[in-house]
Amino acid sequence: MVIDSLFEAHLTVADLDRAMAFYRDVVGLPLAMHDSELGAAFFWVGGSGEAMLGLWAAGPAPISVSLHVAFKTSLENVLRAADRLRDLGITPLSFFSEETVEPSVIGWMPAAALYFRDPDGHLLEYLAMLDDQPDPNRSVWSWSEWQMAAKAATAD
Repeated sequence: MVIDSLFEAHLTVADLDRAMAFYRDVVGLPLAMHDSELGAAFFWVGGSGEAMLGLWAAGPAPISVSLHVAFKTSLENVLRAADRLRDLGITPLSFFSEETVEPSVIGWMPAAALYFRDPDGHLLEYLAMLDDQPDPNRSVWSWSEWQMAAKAATAD
């Protein structure tokens, strides 16, 4: 079996209305369906029928789980994401969960990624695959370090 992409991910949230507003207004996902009786909302990712994110009200239980979801997007969007998130009052994070102004580059993929947390503490990621060749020895770099290394390699 070959898996092409993530179709569906589900997260538990403390406040469904707050989470719906976050995923609609900050992440930019269109609402597919909201069922208040069920305590769930579903958002399309990449257009209707492409992929889906489900949000489920956790209720009054004191136990919650922090999860991670990555959203594939363009490199241009990843490069603009830190400023956009900061303008919305969200702290952009590096691969190492440190506040940042630029994406991280995961060399073995390679992909540019920027991370942030939703109101329930779930780690979210905007990710763009890069056209460069994968390099398992390149680990994780900042975007500016990756760009400097690429310029140096082409100058040689």
